[in-house]
Amino acid sequence: MRIDAHQHYWKISRDDYGWITPEITTLYRDFLEEDLVNHLKDCGIDKTIVVQAAPTIEETEFILSLSERSESIIGVVGWIDIDNPSYKEQLETFRKNPKFIGIRVMIQDMPDENIILNSNYLEAFSYFEEIDLPVDLLVHSSQLSAVCELLKHVSIRGVIDHVAKPEIEQGNIEPWKSQMAEIASHPNIYCKLSGMVTEANHKDWKKDEFIPYVRHIIDVFGVQRVMYGSDWPVCLLAASYDDVYNLLNDTLPDDVSNEEKELVFGKNAMDFYKLKI
Repeated sequence: MRIDAHQHYWKISRDDYGWITPEITTLYRDFLEEDLVNHLKDCGIDKTIVVQAAPTIEETEFILSLSERSESIIGVVGWIDIDNPSYKEQLETFRKNPKFIGIRVMIQDMPDENIILNSNYLEAFSYFEEIDLPVDLLVHSSQLSAVCELLKHVSIRGVIDHVAKPEIEQGNIEPWKSQMAEIASHPNIYCKLSGMVTEANHKDWKKDEFIPYVRHIIDVFGVQRVMYGSDWPVCLLAASYDDVYNLLNDTLPDDVSNEEKELVFGKNAMDFYKLKI
């Protein structure tokens, strides 16, 4: 089973995607399953995991409704309002849907990443640890110190989205490199090899720019704790679906076997999200 562990669907008319403005012409339109299925087929991808793209309960309900009539969506990573005292009830409502497989915490959009160290967040993360809930962490490389501190207090089943958005265009690798190694020392944390092309020059990126970042993630997490994600359609700002798929294939270490590639392109996502076919 080959899985794209990170992609999005949206309908602009729903009006809760505040970050997608008309000026972003590439993304300011509807993107739904019929727009992606041929690309999945061309790249040999069997199923996808749809990840929330708006911090609203309604958007999670929307993508869950899409999943219920979809053959390609194997799971949905949604959003709950941790700042709301009713977050557990929100979560339990979603967990009744068999396609709901986890949540994403959007640290990237917080005014201060250290909010995740506040008592209410630590309590919530401890609860997620207790129930073994898969948690995606959307975080920028400049915010990783807060994640490192968080993981001293809780042992969540977590995955870092988009290799934590390092400054690929600038060629900066530290302190991202050291901080990701520290994060990888926690055995319950995985990393998505996704979202990299949009951290490079959108019009003039080159494969070799990504090699140090991909190789480091493989070095510190191992092939057993990384997973492929296209970040489609956001990736279209810099590359096609096929380009993203081929880029990861081309930047993995030469000694990664075909069996290990099957881990990266599917089995690890199944294990992390506890998926059953």
